Amino acid sequence: MKKADLSLVHEILAPKTKVEKPPLLLLLHGYGSHELDLFSFAPMLNEKYFIVSARAPIALGFGGFAWFDISIENGLKVRDYDQAKNSLILIENFIKEVEDAYGVDSSFTDLLGFSQGCMISYALAFNNPNKYRNVMALSGYVLKDLVPEKYKEINLMNLDFFVSHGSIDDVLPIEGARLSVGMLEQMNVSHQYREYPIGHGINPENFADLQKWLRERSLI
Repeated sequence: MKKADLSLVHEILAPKTKVEKPPLLLLLHGYGSHELDLFSFAPMLNEKYFIVSARAPIALGFGGFAWFDISIENGLKVRDYDQAKNSLILIENFIKEVEDAYGVDSSFTDLLGFSQGCMISYALAFNNPNKYRNVMALSGYVLKDLVPEKYKEINLMNLDFFVSHGSIDDVLPIEGARLSVGMLEQMNVSHQYREYPIGHGINPENFADLQKWLRERSLI
């Protein structure tokens, strides 16, 4: 299938199982990466999914991109939340374009985000929970500035999370992931959480557990 000219640069992979309106899996890469990074997983996830891997809109140089800028001030990370909120709007508009261009199922979108893409995935799901379904939140955490302060639990019943993190991650320490899982537990959101003895990345065991989680939901 030929790629459409949409608002975000992207890669696509059609599902192995041909159906009229396949479910959409949107891949969201981390800070300083690009659309081809997570797309390397696509051939192992596209049994039923139509997979789209999107490039973030902010160019960082050296071939890297971001959903929002990060700077260091007085030794602390400072995130550009205005850029992040703009990226949320861009992604939701992009998903509508994808639905029209590729004929995917418009009922729900599933998300797989790594690092900064994980933060964006959390924000998309919690800001518009009726639009999303399965969320694979890898090596990231919830940014409270990007999600509503209060929720009605009934609005979150549709969501299901696979959350994973490296126990020796020195880029995004694991405490943030554990706090995010505690938030999911407090809101009674369906989830599975796994930790691995690795740094900031995805090892084979992590990916195998992710595949198992999807297989249990009849998605691969």
